[in-house]
Amino acid sequence: MPDQKTIGFLFIEGFADWEYGLLGASAVEWFGARAVSLTPDNKPVTGISGFRLAPDRSAKADENIDLDAVAVIGSDQWAGKEPPDAAELLTSVASRGGVVGGICAGTLALARAGLFENAKHTSNGRDWINRHEAGYAGDNNYQDVPHAVADGKIVSAPGSAPGTFALAFLQALYPGKGGDLAQMRTLFMKEYAEAS
Repeated sequence: MPDQKTIGFLFIEGFADWEYGLLGASAVEWFGARAVSLTPDNKPVTGISGFRLAPDRSAKADENIDLDAVAVIGSDQWAGKEPPDAAELLTSVASRGGVVGGICAGTLALARAGLFENAKHTSNGRDWINRHEAGYAGDNNYQDVPHAVADGKIVSAPGSAPGTFALAFLQALYPGKGGDLAQMRTLFMKEYAEAS
């Protein structure tokens, strides 16, 4: 595909298995994207479920110059004492005009990289993000909402919002695909409407 987009999914040990599925599968199946898995040192990691993931490559910026977007998947280790440093990768993708997203504790990587300084964003709660990254640049841009927030090409979501994270991320990556995204939104909403 001549206009195929490549999305990097950044996983670390203890990644949240439910946070990337809708985005990854939807991007590949419905939009023809290419998904690549990244870990900080190109070594396998284990998710909360116990599933092991063998990455396609490391998260080094110079190994990922082909990325049109990167999604940082949550893990409690992002909030730990020595979280991986993803700033170079994230700022590299952002500087090329790519989409950079974070969900759940993955939003901490975006905060540490300074990507929220001029972008509205959300996370697992205002108190939560400030407890882990006090005084981060752009803390005044925090939006206290239960769904994903996209501001330009910066996308963020609480861990409880993988559906709106997928939609907001894909909208930022494929702004001309409104009809397809509307169908996706309708499909997701139907599940919740019929279950309530």
